[in-house]
Amino acid sequence: MVARVVTVAFDGVEARRVDVEVQLVALPAGAFAIVGLPDKAVAESRERVRGAFAGIGLALPPKKVIANLAPADLPKEGSHFDLPIALALLASMGVIPPDVTAGWAAIGELGLDGSIAPVGGALPAAVAADALGLGLICPEANGPEAAWAGGARILAPRSLIGLINHFRGTQVLSAPEPGPVATPRRDADLNEVKGQEGAKRALEIAAAGGHNILFIGPPGSGKSMMAQRLPGLLPPLTAEELLETSMVWSVAGLIERGALTRERPFRSPHHSASMAALTGGGMRAKPGEASLAHNGVLFLDELPEYSAQALDSLRQPLETGEIVVARANAHVRYPARFQLVAAMNPCRCGLGGAGKGACGKAPRCHRDYQNRISGPLFDRIDLTVETPPVTAADMALPPPAEGTAEVAARVAVAREMQTERVREAGIDPLQGVNARASGSTLDRFAAPDEAGKALMMRAGEAGALTARGWTRTLRLARTIADLEGSTGVLRRHIAEALIYRRSTAQAQGEFDRAQATAAAPTLPAW
Repeated sequence: MVARVVTVAFDGVEARRVDVEVQLVALPAGAFAIVGLPDKAVAESRERVRGAFAGIGLALPPKKVIANLAPADLPKEGSHFDLPIALALLASMGVIPPDVTAGWAAIGELGLDGSIAPVGGALPAAVAADALGLGLICPEANGPEAAWAGGARILAPRSLIGLINHFRGTQVLSAPEPGPVATPRRDADLNEVKGQEGAKRALEIAAAGGHNILFIGPPGSGKSMMAQRLPGLLPPLTAEELLETSMVWSVAGLIERGALTRERPFRSPHHSASMAALTGGGMRAKPGEASLAHNGVLFLDELPEYSAQALDSLRQPLETGEIVVARANAHVRYPARFQLVAAMNPCRCGLGGAGKGACGKAPRCHRDYQNRISGPLFDRIDLTVETPPVTAADMALPPPAEGTAEVAARVAVAREMQTERVREAGIDPLQGVNARASGSTLDRFAAPDEAGKALMMRAGEAGALTARGWTRTLRLARTIADLEGSTGVLRRHIAEALIYRRSTAQAQGEFDRAQATAAAPTLPAW
């Protein structure tokens, strides 16, 4: 007799159906074979299953056990195949009725005492099982997480013996309740940052439109403080975004006891992080920091200290919103629609080329340090903001009256304008944030007035804007107009947006002159 139990294999955040088939054959007695392209962790399941059976007082029959994981050409990775293999084997042995598992899929790792240990991916597994018309059997610790999958039936036993008793009718396992929704913490407030009013304005614009931002300034000027306060300015995750983000975190095994949060992710990897750590990969192609920041913020402090390979690996996901980890036998796709926030010193010495304690090697040290970052990556950053040293006079001032709550309220109004604009026009909701607007959406809602268009033309003719820079400047100007409550994009919105653009090396002089006119009402000297 062949016993079958359904489980899943993870392809990024997608859970694909796998049928576990177990058959007992006469010879050679005691052998246990797992076939179907298993990795090392799956191949070791035979020893964990054997040990778990011994732990609950069961002995394997004196026959050869063959466990087939179909389809055979789909790579199988992870320890979550233990439980479905064990269930199919129990059915083959007659310990449980062979038909009781027909309406269920199963995931879980077995301990040698028969306990069922938690595994990653319970939420996408539950969603996939529900789509197949099946319930999900998962470890007790994963039950609250799996219960978030809508109307899916969930069983969450603590041990293998408890599951056997449930299927034999001597014990009833109750369905788990969804885990709690964690309350966002607001320990860091924007009013704790003294001085840097221009940088705070840029941070508000970045939050309102989902734009990428780079702070450049000496140590202690508040770059990291402002970056860490960005999540408090952003609106909470929508229901759809919460599911998308939680699926990624579930596959990575980062959801504890089913607790979800509507606070947007904030990931801040160390500058020694490798390309695989940022974009995903490794033995099981786990999601990287960029995917864990999906629908949230990826903060890269000390930007030039990251390897060039790691930084340039972010160029594609910054445009497409997804990452494809390519392997010889598979392409694993993860979502990675994040907002990039970066910080760096003006040069390796830290203080740059002006003021007290200036670098004695300026401007060469300044230029060489910033040249560690490729031009194409700079071109994907919408706002480049100088953060000058905070003076003693700034530190002596009382905390600003305006903090996170006040700025977040304006950001929420601007975001609602963007969402409503897209909804009324019947456009893809993904373009409901200005930073993602493109094509006809951009032409329709971000077209500047004649004076603004003339200013854009002069910037482009001076070499200060690439084609990508032109689009991103329009998006940024649209956000500035939204914060002002303006229905149209005017010249002053274009002028402010151009101030924040970092031009190519050939147009650095024009860029510097434009920055010098940031507070002036006259036309920038392009």
